[in-house]
Amino acid sequence: MNARDPRPLAAPLRTQLYIDGVWCRSESGARLAVVDPSTEKTIVEVEAGGAADAECAVQAAARAFGDWKNSSGAERAAYLRAIARGVRARGDHLAALQSLNNGKPLPEAHIDVADVAATFDYYAELAEQLDRTGEVEVAIPSVEHCAVIRREAVGVVVLIVPWNFPMVTTAWKLAPAIAAGCTVVLKPSEVTPLPELELTAIVAESGLPRGILNVVTGTGAEVGAVLAQHPLVAKVSFTGSTAVGKQVMKNAADTLKGVSLELGGKSSIIVFADADLDLAVDLVASGGFFNAGQMCSATSRVLVERPIAQALVERLAERATRTVVGDPFAPGVQMGPLANRAQYERVRRYIEQGKADGARLVAGGDAPRSAGYFVRPTLFVDIPAESALWREEIFGPVLCVRSFDTEQEAVDAANDSDYGLVGSIVTGDAERGKRVADRLAAGVVWINAPQLIFPQTSWGGFKQSSLGRELGPFGLAAFQEIKQVLTTISCA
Repeated sequence: MNARDPRPLAAPLRTQLYIDGVWCRSESGARLAVVDPSTEKTIVEVEAGGAADAECAVQAAARAFGDWKNSSGAERAAYLRAIARGVRARGDHLAALQSLNNGKPLPEAHIDVADVAATFDYYAELAEQLDRTGEVEVAIPSVEHCAVIRREAVGVVVLIVPWNFPMVTTAWKLAPAIAAGCTVVLKPSEVTPLPELELTAIVAESGLPRGILNVVTGTGAEVGAVLAQHPLVAKVSFTGSTAVGKQVMKNAADTLKGVSLELGGKSSIIVFADADLDLAVDLVASGGFFNAGQMCSATSRVLVERPIAQALVERLAERATRTVVGDPFAPGVQMGPLANRAQYERVRRYIEQGKADGARLVAGGDAPRSAGYFVRPTLFVDIPAESALWREEIFGPVLCVRSFDTEQEAVDAANDSDYGLVGSIVTGDAERGKRVADRLAAGVVWINAPQLIFPQTSWGGFKQSSLGRELGPFGLAAFQEIKQVLTTISCA
């Protein structure tokens, strides 16, 4: 299909850094090319920040922190709600930028926009509650003393976000950081800065005081490492690969700053023989092919009870074959390209490695176009348990199917991983669903449900998938310190 919609470029694209309330050029004048993954053509160039820009951003955030931390929860909530309104008002443009820069189909991009707005609205509610719950008296066994526990903002925080869900992962971090009273330096992925910069413009237009949000585009080596090491930074919140997350943690170690990490996954969906087969096909396909499989929560390991294994594989192969892959703006397209060349080449290497390891390819595995980072939905069976295809995160539209005979075998196979982000269960037996969920070493489990994520709940996993939690009250707590005050003066 060739139905590219020109509307994403109808409005001027933001390309500059945003520091201390001002759009500005980088100190070096260096630029980064932003590529359309559907065409491999450069969309625009954005500023490539460096160490000097990172320093300016941190200093601006540090100057703004004193007044901002002393603002009321109600004041912060008003800004958060204004941002949510701005996101909804500019939703079509944000979704178009998401599809243009990341490659996801336009309907998926609109889901992202709705998630962003809902997240800012939710943390507005929690910010308001801080005026009542930010300081709580604690009962102690003394008549001469009074004790209170206070929740205070940690300080300047650095948010480093990935390219697979731009704006979404940013909102998950930025909204609670603002609600808590922190000031922020945001480093978007160099792959997908365009929707992030447009979101920054909406934040600026909300009237948020200068210095509270600062945005520096650039590479991880040039910007991210400097920010993680900076002594004025109190906390780093990172979402990305496990390998880079470990490096972020090392960079933060010298100043012993707080670190939250949302990292990789190699998750399983377990399909029992009593499952509704239509539902199972839908959940398996969406768990592996949504966003072209570029999800840390992708349930790319499919464990199916042997009596229905052949039927499920046949249905999945048919689903993969008829999935419409193409331009994300074309009507009816169900899967777009991978987001960048490096990821495209990585996925293609894993597919070839799977073949070399003896796995049987039953669908996909090829590139449907000569231009663009497209890979068809891919399905393997008979995968050796020691294969990299089964054990390592691929981050692409590749599903691997293995059969099991007993419930215990399925649980053991699902838990046999260095990761523990999510798990999914498909069964007609409610008690079994709850029982298996209890035994999965994962931070999020879905039973007979798609991968729905609500701001009110939690996000994060076990083992090498996470350090800390996002969303819900846990997301707010990630940007707060606890202070105890003991006094001989009445707490009242």
